[in-house]
Amino acid sequence: MIAAVWIIGTFVAIGVIGWLFRAAGRAAGNRPFFRDMPFGVAYGYVFGVFALAAGVWLWTLPKAVFFRWAVMGFVGFAVAAWLFRLAGRHIGTARTRKLFRAMPLTAAFGIMIILIYAITAIFAAWIAPHAQQEIFTQANIVPGGDPALGGNPLFPLGTDQIGRDILSRLIYGAQNTVGIAFATTLIAFTVGGSLGFLAATLGGWLDQLLGRLVDVLMAIPSLIFALLLMTIASVWAGGEKWLLTVYMVLIIALIDSTRVFRLARAVGQNIVVMDYIEAAKLRGEGLGYLIFREILPNATAPLLAEFGLRFCFVFLTIASLSFLGVGIQPPLADWGTMVHDLAQFINFAAVAPQVASAPLLAASAIALLTVAVNFVVDWMLHRSSGLKE
Repeated sequence: MIAAVWIIGTFVAIGVIGWLFRAAGRAAGNRPFFRDMPFGVAYGYVFGVFALAAGVWLWTLPKAVFFRWAVMGFVGFAVAAWLFRLAGRHIGTARTRKLFRAMPLTAAFGIMIILIYAITAIFAAWIAPHAQQEIFTQANIVPGGDPALGGNPLFPLGTDQIGRDILSRLIYGAQNTVGIAFATTLIAFTVGGSLGFLAATLGGWLDQLLGRLVDVLMAIPSLIFALLLMTIASVWAGGEKWLLTVYMVLIIALIDSTRVFRLARAVGQNIVVMDYIEAAKLRGEGLGYLIFREILPNATAPLLAEFGLRFCFVFLTIASLSFLGVGIQPPLADWGTMVHDLAQFINFAAVAPQVASAPLLAASAIALLTVAVNFVVDWMLHRSSGLKE
């Protein structure tokens, strides 16, 4: 209760100071900048100053280790994205240089992170210092590599409860989690997009049948539906853990293909009424030509944007299922499983931030990729809409 009163009082005080700031500016010469300033803008200026002061104060606190890490990470990634965009403007083909010149910093950051993840996933076997299933005698080694704090230079990010190297499992997690999510999204788009275009082109009873089936599947919450099907699949898989991973890919692809079907059908219905589609039909073109040569090229922009968003949802669903123990199975490394296995180390955040950072590594990897993909998707939607800065 006391904390709520302090928060409300702080926002009210910022509002009063913002009103006084605008009034003082108007009184000092009645300049147009202050005369035309809305109250919300004045509030924003004061809130920005307050947030900056609070950030400086938090930086000085000895226990604000995670806040300092977050600020340094934000600044570091911003500088790296700026340098990446600058390099892209001078290196590459004329088309890529033009693309980087028109690219906002957020999109450059997203592309840079996606490239880093892709390279890590492809070359995980060469990058990782150890195998993902290799178990060492030293367990629960603290991240940081400082022996005085319980670390080990051979394991810079420490080891988990059974002695597996966290750095190696993070690297292999990119190969497993991201790779499986990408393959699942491809399957979902192949199935959902093909059926959506087919329903839009043919219409009639096929469109009604597929539409009602999709409505039934979408009426069930996706995560609960996935958990239900994965529980059944775990019985079918028996002791074959790799088979459970295959079932997971097919189940998530089936559930997400319903969303892709809706989008593909809606976009396809707007395209099939165009004159060039009618001209192709009059020429006697077949169904495959209409879908792959006429409809698909004109639906690429919204589908690419949806692919990025759908990849994020699939990626987070796989991490959630793995966190609950029914996703990617050991000995395969997975970020969701790593968060679940290392979650108890959060209890040491107040006394040993290095120990508490262990579960945050995998969680940060999930969050970073999700933000990066959304930045790129937002930029793609902006470009495809024809809007200008």
